Amino acid sequence: MGLLEAGRQVSLGEPFEYDDRRYRRSNSKKDQRLVKVEAEPPVRVHDEETSELINITLAEDSAFWEWAAVEVLRHSGIRIEELSELTHLSIRQYERPNGEIIALLVIAPSKNDRERVIPMSADLFHVVAQIIRRHTRDGRTIPLVSRYDGHEKSWSDRMPFLFQRQVGTIRSVLATGTMLNMLRRTCQEIGETDKAFAGLTFTPHDFRRLFATEIVNGGLPIHIGAALLGHLNLQTTQGYVAVFNEDVVAHYQQFLNNRRSLRPAIEYGEVTKQEWAEFEEHFEKRKVELGNCARPYGTPCQHEHACIRCPVLQFNPKMLSRLEELEKDLILRRKRAELEGWLGEIDGIDKTLAFLRAKRIEAERIKQRTAVHLGLPHVRRPQD
Repeated sequence: MGLLEAGRQVSLGEPFEYDDRRYRRSNSKKDQRLVKVEAEPPVRVHDEETSELINITLAEDSAFWEWAAVEVLRHSGIRIEELSELTHLSIRQYERPNGEIIALLVIAPSKNDRERVIPMSADLFHVVAQIIRRHTRDGRTIPLVSRYDGHEKSWSDRMPFLFQRQVGTIRSVLATGTMLNMLRRTCQEIGETDKAFAGLTFTPHDFRRLFATEIVNGGLPIHIGAALLGHLNLQTTQGYVAVFNEDVVAHYQQFLNNRRSLRPAIEYGEVTKQEWAEFEEHFEKRKVELGNCARPYGTPCQHEHACIRCPVLQFNPKMLSRLEELEKDLILRRKRAELEGWLGEIDGIDKTLAFLRAKRIEAERIKQRTAVHLGLPHVRRPQD
């Protein structure tokens, strides 16, 4: 990153020094063309000792995404397909009975049809926050891109995927094959400097196995570990608070605290005060009269607080009586519009009524749903 910043400070063809090494920024026809057509042209430099041409921008980008992929895999235990499917919408929150806010990562179905929620450790949240900051620097929003599913042989809807990058003029989601190549290349480089690792390879699924081994050996109850790994039939996104009850979050927080006490502090990254303040501030601003707004972490309201018609409103069943008041008011407004001949107003009210009634049905369904307590496992006595 330091070499990239140093290279950006000089013009094409100019020499500069970094870390006691001399470089010269490339000044080829390609570089001259890219400077004219791109807002952030890639920085390419020549190492004056070896005459090697280095694309620093590409090297830094590859290093960041490789680091981000490895860190998310090893701190969450998710599959590589689930990693590539993570979006801005995957970041949620859970408020414990004592008022503590826990950051959550919603994992969409990949190998099976089970959606699950993982309470994020400080290390995992730090990585996710760095990814969000990288995408949203200079006040930008995360671009919407379509992802190709190699198993389904189809393209997804345009979504704010977290693991997306831009190479040249093309922006796309990192393919699982690309991530495999990144890991393979890194293993090769490590083997060249440390003979003990020569010939060894790592796959994304190895991080899942390491995560599973660590949480079970760390004292986490096996049924909680299975839930985190997606081996149980958990509820869908709208019901995750009821299913991910205090038992799951409390046990996982205890495991994280125990692990921290047993291992060197240097191994752990800390969430900065600014990162956590931004996280809490975002969810404080999502509380609305009728429930909670489920817009992505770090984004403002895009619908001018027209909550009844907003598809991301998570309705609170306790506010059902308020829906009845709103419906009566809308019906009276519709009658007035009919008398006055306000056809545009009638059309808008009808749409709002349709959304309101749909939310009422959903709220009544959620109200009837009860949390399932799995209990703790116990050893059965042998049969005589």
